[in-house]
Amino acid sequence: MALRRALSAAGRRWAQRLCSVARGDTIFAVSSGHGRCGVAVIRTSGPGSRGALRSLTGRPELPPPRVLALRRIRDPTTAEPLDRGLVVWFPGPHSFTGEDCAELHLHGGPAVLDLTAAEGLGDLIRAETEAQRRQALRQMEGELGRLYQRWSDTLTQALAHLEAYIDFSEDDNVEEEVLSQVDATVRALEQEIGSHLQDGRRGELLRGGVRAVIAGPPNVGKSSLLNLLCQRPAAIVSPVAGTTRDVVEVALNIGGYPLVLSDTAGLRDATDPVEQEGVSRARDRLRQADLVLAVLDAAAVPAEPAGLGAALGSLLPPAAPPCILVLNKADLLQGGGGTLRDACARGDPLPPATLLSCRTGEGLDHLLELLARQLAQLCGDPLAGSPSLTQSRHSLHLGDCVAALARYDRERRRDLGLAAERLRLARRHLGRITGHVGAEDVLDIIFRDFCVGK
Repeated sequence: MALRRALSAAGRRWAQRLCSVARGDTIFAVSSGHGRCGVAVIRTSGPGSRGALRSLTGRPELPPPRVLALRRIRDPTTAEPLDRGLVVWFPGPHSFTGEDCAELHLHGGPAVLDLTAAEGLGDLIRAETEAQRRQALRQMEGELGRLYQRWSDTLTQALAHLEAYIDFSEDDNVEEEVLSQVDATVRALEQEIGSHLQDGRRGELLRGGVRAVIAGPPNVGKSSLLNLLCQRPAAIVSPVAGTTRDVVEVALNIGGYPLVLSDTAGLRDATDPVEQEGVSRARDRLRQADLVLAVLDAAAVPAEPAGLGAALGSLLPPAAPPCILVLNKADLLQGGGGTLRDACARGDPLPPATLLSCRTGEGLDHLLELLARQLAQLCGDPLAGSPSLTQSRHSLHLGDCVAALARYDRERRRDLGLAAERLRLARRHLGRITGHVGAEDVLDIIFRDFCVGK
């Protein structure tokens, strides 16, 4: 984590934004994989590499090009030593990117690399939208790691106090109230981590893209809508009903948010075996979707809200995800479809709705506004509030941590030793997220907070 802060500080000083991936700026990333390893390689590329290497090593002179040199790595702001490793300088254009490049060969232990920050680096390199970039940058700068480390520190202190009570309460060095303090700490931590887990998968949706499905009866313009949104003929369009048999998927950037959009077969009672398989896959995608674009023929649905709701209800499963109703073929409405337009403008249909003509493009801007609004609700603002969960492994370990904390109360009434083991297990799961797992911290707190061994 300290090394990550140093890299960021060096980049801000020498390249303004070292982690920007725009052409002409400087980028950096862990290039040797994540996790514990003997040697971790961090590479930079861009005009800020020279200044960053000087700042991190604290030396004005650079090593000879393409020659390994042993250097002490320090925080450029505080001059705190971070690690001791090998550095290599590759002046452009004689490098693997054609730009000035530098490599830092460092120890790959958890004291040097925080796993959440390393994952943030990887997400930053893979980011395709502005919202993804912001979330990855926030994680890379250590906000998520600091949150988990704070929880780990709190849990470490609770465990230390409980073990001190178990071992030394008979000597009157540890008072009875220590137990009630530990109980309160564990309950508060369980609630806080539980709330963090119940975030609607915002971070994961933003990282991997919101899965949206275009669904509707045959021949209502689903494939035409896909082509209109991605501005290319991604799907075959035909006046023959049942043309789409398989799922066609495209990735889009809508208002800075990532959208993985799937066109599916028309939903009906098909008799053809191939079309039946297509309909089955379409229903599977609907069950897995984060968002649905329900497409209906504007000329074939009633204008009143009850009729629209009934048509939509027959299309979607009972526990459907958030939905946007797209009433296509608006150019074919008799008399301009004033009644239906008024209903959509008033918001009469249950979900957000818009009239659209895939033929003329009418209503596309409104649809994009609705999409961006829905994506913002699903993903949230990546810069607001506490950092979000971004990895399934985070969710797994945090879930196990909460489960261990929940069992603490039960074990606490039976045996303090078993209760302490639950806290150790919860702490171990937190440590696996960031890569920081140590036993010495517990002893340090015992000797610091109690008159033991003095």
